[in-house]
Amino acid sequence: RINISLPKQTRIALKTLAKRDAMPEATKASQLLAFALEVEEDIFFGVLANARMKKGGKSIPDSDAIWK
Repeated sequence: RINISLPKQTRIALKTLAKRDAMPEATKASQLLAFALEVEEDIFFGVLANARMKKGGKSIPDSDAIWK
C-alpha cells in the first residue's frame, strides 16, 4: 500500500477513467501504474537490445528449437 498526492488535473483524469470503467479509483490507479511500468520496461529493454546490436554481439537464432 502506498499513499500518493496527485495534481488536480491528474485526480480529475483518474476519477473520470475510473467512472468510465466502473471501478474504484484505487483499482484504476493500480492498473495505470502497472501499464506505465510495463512501458518503461519495454523502453529499457529496447535500449539494451539496440546497444547490444551496435556492438555486433552474438545473435540467438529465432527458432522454436531453443524452447524445447
